[in-house]
Amino acid sequence: MIPLRDEIFIRWNGEHVAFSEYGDLNGEPVMFCHGWPSSRIMAQFIDEAARELRVRIISPDRPGIADSSFASNRKLLDWPPLVSELADSLKLERFRVLGISGGAPYAYALAWALPERVRAIAVVSGAPDIAELSDHSGLLPLYCWLMWAEKKLPPPLCRLGFRLARPFLSLRPPRRSRPWLLKFLQPFDADSLRDEKAFEACFESQRQAWKTSAEGVMADAQLFAQPWGFSLSELRVPVRLWHGDSDRSFSLGTAREMAKKIPNCNFRMIERAGHYSVPIRHIHEILQDLIAV
Repeated sequence: MIPLRDEIFIRWNGEHVAFSEYGDLNGEPVMFCHGWPSSRIMAQFIDEAARELRVRIISPDRPGIADSSFASNRKLLDWPPLVSELADSLKLERFRVLGISGGAPYAYALAWALPERVRAIAVVSGAPDIAELSDHSGLLPLYCWLMWAEKKLPPPLCRLGFRLARPFLSLRPPRRSRPWLLKFLQPFDADSLRDEKAFEACFESQRQAWKTSAEGVMADAQLFAQPWGFSLSELRVPVRLWHGDSDRSFSLGTAREMAKKIPNCNFRMIERAGHYSVPIRHIHEILQDLIAV
């Protein structure tokens, strides 16, 4: 899918931020925080619902992802100033935020740091504040293994692992392999990803994430397990939290634990839904609810 707009924004310090826009360019602005490993084109699956609801989706690549410049030693709280600059360049005084999966910490960071600009946020199938979790059993085993590797293995070895993975994960899966790939997912998610737009949004955006280098994807992963630099109890922006009861990446229990920490949180549990099926099947409802806040 071709976005309505696909450009490079140059920050005051010379860093490049690639962003795409979907939906309605004259609609209610929503800043989109993509998942991990993913990139700005993940937002393409929202396009139809955004057009119907007159919503303008602005989807930037994070530093080191796809076409955005890599930034060494970045922290989660480096994200709000970047988004604020982008919003200024687009002449947006206020906006809403939608974070999917690994985009959740970035959505929370915007809500915490920019309460005067962020009207509300929606977090869907969101990653929790891992450093604050009392129990990691609700995380996907792959995430637990990555955290173990980051703590136990020398940094050069970790970087080598990501670099070796890059050539394979940068490949575009042939159409005939799609049924095989979907077998690794639970039925709720596999059924949702049989939709062409949804499959492309998830898998192509993941492939594009590795475009610049493996370092950007690795840096993004490391941020999830580090302290975020703020407390969820300090959020003063309305939060809509959507989560499937059968999410294998981040269990329903971890989502409930997150919801209890947030003062102004509306928690929506979706029955018979997994990690992918909540945003794919319920995006119209999610967007409609977000712009009503």
